[in-house]
Amino acid sequence: MNLDYTYLDCLALLGVGGAHPGGLGLTKDILSKETIDKTTSVLDIGCGTGQTAAHIATQYNCQVSAIDNNRTMLEKAKERFFSLQLPIELQQANAENIPYQENVFDIVLSESVLSFTDVSKTIQEAHRVLKPNGILLAIEMTLDVHHSKKHLEEIKSFYGVPQLLTEFEWIIAFQKGGYNHINIEKHEIQFNENNADDAADFSLSEDIDYEYFTILKEHENLANVYKDILGFRIFRCSK
Repeated sequence: MNLDYTYLDCLALLGVGGAHPGGLGLTKDILSKETIDKTTSVLDIGCGTGQTAAHIATQYNCQVSAIDNNRTMLEKAKERFFSLQLPIELQQANAENIPYQENVFDIVLSESVLSFTDVSKTIQEAHRVLKPNGILLAIEMTLDVHHSKKHLEEIKSFYGVPQLLTEFEWIIAFQKGGYNHINIEKHEIQFNENNADDAADFSLSEDIDYEYFTILKEHENLANVYKDILGFRIFRCSK
């Protein structure tokens, strides 16, 4: 595999929407448990192709902002928002340095984003931009079983994540980030091929190197090999 190509590059070029565990279906379920109306302000960090941000703006008619650090992802998100005529504020930015003032958002959403950043910095930034009593909703990769250093390094190297955290380590990180109440849910994914929310969402770039499809296949292989080691959790953290 070409080491110049990364897993995140693959997601961007293939325009994969809902790449996080559970996809859009899980996101809808999580959001349905929150009180969201037209007065609610939501920030989607690491918005990718904008699938979730578009859903929130359409479903709840609320104020939605979105950031991502990948230019290709941003272009595809912009196209999506334009085609749906959605007034979503979109910016290129790193989740470790969110370009908003303090106490702006009611909800900050992270769908498999924190793990790809300096966790402590991003958690603190999300806390900073949340209003008092605001909520951070995070769907994040979680280490279920400690394994050999070799296997952990293989996972970290492929995905380009600087760390792999256990559930307990996530809790400590959120507590250090200033969150008062942390609720955790372990969700079992049940794929339904007849459910549109479970279907793959792609926005392909032109002239894609075949190597990117190889990366996607390798992701599927790793997910299968390490399915008993690597899971995910849904974290609901209140400021």
